[in-house]
Amino acid sequence: MDSSSQDKNLPATAQRLKKARDDGQVARSKDLSNLSVLGGGAVLLMVLLPMGFDQLRTNLQQQLHFDHQALQQPQMVVERLTGVFGQGLMLYLPMGLLMIALAIGVAFASGSWALSTKPITPDLTRLSPLAGFGRLFSRQQLVETVKLTAITAVLGVVAWQFIASHVQPFGTLLLRPLEGALGQLGTWMTVGVGFLLLVVTAVALVDVPLQKFLHGHRLRMSLEEVKREHKESEGDPHMKGKRRQRQREMAQRNSIGAVPKADLVVMNPTHYAVAIRYDDASMSAPRVIAKGADLLALKIRDVAKANKIPVLQAPMLARALYAHAEIDDEIPSALYTAVAQVLAYVYQLKAAMAGRGAMPGDMPTPQVPPELDPHFKKKPAPEVAE
Repeated sequence: MDSSSQDKNLPATAQRLKKARDDGQVARSKDLSNLSVLGGGAVLLMVLLPMGFDQLRTNLQQQLHFDHQALQQPQMVVERLTGVFGQGLMLYLPMGLLMIALAIGVAFASGSWALSTKPITPDLTRLSPLAGFGRLFSRQQLVETVKLTAITAVLGVVAWQFIASHVQPFGTLLLRPLEGALGQLGTWMTVGVGFLLLVVTAVALVDVPLQKFLHGHRLRMSLEEVKREHKESEGDPHMKGKRRQRQREMAQRNSIGAVPKADLVVMNPTHYAVAIRYDDASMSAPRVIAKGADLLALKIRDVAKANKIPVLQAPMLARALYAHAEIDDEIPSALYTAVAQVLAYVYQLKAAMAGRGAMPGDMPTPQVPPELDPHFKKKPAPEVAE
């Protein structure tokens, strides 16, 4: 086999992508998850911080207040601790639930989710040292290493610039009142976290398309894999042919029930039978409503005679219609003339039997193009004498 056919340079098919998602393999950006957690957490903290600060101050005032009754009943200390724990839980629990909902929402919005248990299923092959060594030097790991190095360098530069420009103001915090010092410290922390989120946002904007590219690269397929997948999805051509043949035979058997609606049946004389129906008000061309060969042809003939449907012997036309017209489809345009001839004969015959005209003579031979007859054999061209 040509080695070039094994080069995985073709994009993954839709079936391959679906199988990978079912196995839990999706393009997932860790930096986007970090941005959702850090950014969402920072926003929620800024929104909930005033309320949390007031709640904390109120709790401290209550817990640091002691009276004679509290000293006489030590169990009240336990009750106070329980109350403080409950109040703190009511403050932090909504924040935690909102963070979880935000992280899940970002994962769904970016398409980096997959409902699969395969990633957590025990697999002893993952414990292979050779496989782990290969993953250590893979393209994915190389990209992650370069990315983490770049992030560390950028964050280091930003942090150094921020700290260097605030060294002296940091030292003056001790000289300020506590409330003013805490407010200034909160402002600086907000600015610092803002710079951090800008860096993480820039990295996430690069990492999301990068992870999609790497995911597509991992799932690339060779030409042989594409052919094998197509064969598995479509089935073996030989088996498909057999299934189509069985379906045609079933359709032909089921079509016998439509024979009483036909205008005529053409036969050859026993091997093939085709029932034709034409309604000029609803059809643009005659239709084949039933057909069959051998025993089915005889059955169609018997049903037609039982329902007083004309049965005409037109071997070439019967063979051509059987070979080139499907059930419930219009006849081929090349057979319009031939079918029109037999239909005209049938209409004259029915009119004569109803007393509305003279009895027609012998049925004319339908003009069927020879190439549409499956039994037609083209004569070889005569040899030219040298």
